[in-house]
Amino acid sequence: MRTGVRRRMGVEERREQLIAVAQELFSQRPPGEVSIDEIATAAGISRPLVYHYFPGKNSLYDEVVQRAADELTRRFSEPQEGPLGARLLRVMGRYFDFVDQHGPGFSALLRGGTSVGPERANALIDEVRQAAYNHMLAHLGVTAPGPRIALAVRSWIGVAETTALMWLDGREMPRDQLELQLVHDFMALVAVSAAYDEEAAALVRWIVAQEPVNGTFGDLVSRLITLAPAPAEAVAVAVAETSQQPRCAQPS
Repeated sequence: MRTGVRRRMGVEERREQLIAVAQELFSQRPPGEVSIDEIATAAGISRPLVYHYFPGKNSLYDEVVQRAADELTRRFSEPQEGPLGARLLRVMGRYFDFVDQHGPGFSALLRGGTSVGPERANALIDEVRQAAYNHMLAHLGVTAPGPRIALAVRSWIGVAETTALMWLDGREMPRDQLELQLVHDFMALVAVSAAYDEEAAALVRWIVAQEPVNGTFGDLVSRLITLAPAPAEAVAVAVAETSQQPRCAQPS
């Protein structure tokens, strides 16, 4: 938001303008590289006037990060209706909309690469992670998860963050494919837990039962089944592998 023209504003209107300008600049470059002078110029006011509304860049950055954290948290909100796979795919679409719109600022925030208010930023990111975790549990219908389910959900949130950062570095994979893979990654994490934990196994059965054959998770299950050899094929493969192994010399 570049006004370029000075006009009188009320206190709240001017504060909102400065926050909007800072949000735009922080989305283009890491916050530590943006100066108060740049913010003042973009807002069409003097540097001292910026300090009249905010004590320093840290306080302005805190406000911007709070707004961004609130917005990112809202991206995880989704009606608890319909197959889980479709819900998560919509969530990932909104999540990557945010990542795309706030690229450098998002990257600096998650990597801790900004020198502006890192403690406050880290605390807010932790709040976003906790909110995402709570939303996921609500979608799963779980109020008191066991350690394996809790680990799977928190691990998936970390995978989503790491994937978003890698995508921003090169954007080598189409976004829609990446979003779908992340949804499938969630199912994979829960499925691994299900191999060792009955609570997780019951959750997987519930997810699959509500999923249409051509749905997000239904497609994944179909693809995985094709990777497993049929019983006869499995025996043939095992026999072939055994016949190719070197034989030990018989004792004399």
